[in-house]
Amino acid sequence: MTVETGLAGRVAWAENPVTSRGRRHDEAPSATRTPFARDRDRIIHATAFRRLKEKTQVFVAHEGDHYRTRLTHSLEVAQIARSIATALKLDADLAETIALGHDLGHPPFGHAGEDELERQMAPFGGFDHNVQTFRVVTEIERQYPRFAGLNLSWETLEGVVKHNGPVTGLLDRPVWSAIVEFDRDFDLGLSTWASAEAQVAALSDDVAYNNHDVDDGLQAGLFQLDELAGVPLVGPVLVTVRRDYPDLDDRLTRLEMVRRLIGVMVGDVLAETRARAQASGVASPADVRALGGALVAFSPDLAEDLARLRAFLYERMYHHWKVNRSRSQARRILAEMFALFLAEPEVLPGEWFARLRPLDEAGRARVICDYIAGMTDRYAIEEHRRLFQLEPWS
Repeated sequence: MTVETGLAGRVAWAENPVTSRGRRHDEAPSATRTPFARDRDRIIHATAFRRLKEKTQVFVAHEGDHYRTRLTHSLEVAQIARSIATALKLDADLAETIALGHDLGHPPFGHAGEDELERQMAPFGGFDHNVQTFRVVTEIERQYPRFAGLNLSWETLEGVVKHNGPVTGLLDRPVWSAIVEFDRDFDLGLSTWASAEAQVAALSDDVAYNNHDVDDGLQAGLFQLDELAGVPLVGPVLVTVRRDYPDLDDRLTRLEMVRRLIGVMVGDVLAETRARAQASGVASPADVRALGGALVAFSPDLAEDLARLRAFLYERMYHHWKVNRSRSQARRILAEMFALFLAEPEVLPGEWFARLRPLDEAGRARVICDYIAGMTDRYAIEEHRRLFQLEPWS
């Protein structure tokens, strides 16, 4: 059997839903869906997934309807992941599911919100959006009478935790204790790489956010098309678009450039991954986990070009004064709410106050953090106003 041969038209190193390692809480199988497709549906129906519609990617959600949010980003990642997984003959449902769920733990206001919650939670065990995502799907979501969380399959949980590689180097951090405790009862193999499908989801995240940040930055006027001419990867694609369509307006030029950029990056992932699979001789999912390195990857040349593109975006977009101003406002909103809730927990909504009443200070801080992390941008802004501006009861 060659590495390009597998059951039902899949490569041998693809995950097989028939041999899934199951769920922490046993359930009867679905009559209509594989375990991975069932996980996808559970994520889509989760409250945390719906809230992604008004959580920041780069721009605060109220700044415009055309910029990406965490929800639109997650959908783009899922679409790319499904396409790559299908082309590689992997399990597309699993890749799509991990992609849809990868950002469920992000707080409001993007990285500014995450940075502020890390700062506020430093005395209480810390905050990490990847750990928060895991806690959302295993603990915080309450949808079912028999268990907390979504009771996702082993393969999906593994992908949520390890899509960027082994995590053993992180387990001594207090914030990771939730994963350590879960792992004692339901071993996720934290020292190995995850499935090829999980790696596809991780690379699809890179493809999506690099391209849509270029698109959003151009739409916002933070930089212009001509300024991208000297940026590796983007510049050559822009040249080909202008050569093929010399009279195209800037809007359609931008859209065609981004479309082609996605194609270039996806093509590179496919070529590099197939080459690595052939060279390594992987013949099973276990082989993928035992490789000691990533199987799904960009080529070294493209990875270097991406690093230079990110450097451009950090300078011209992520640290632009307009973005810095929004980040500053966002951090103050979250800091002030956190401090007030910790000092006066009785102002929390009733169900949240009930959760923290019996806890010590660290436990109360974690409940407050969960409440804030679940907010959308818009809700956080409105909640802050209600807390700090005297208004009549409604």
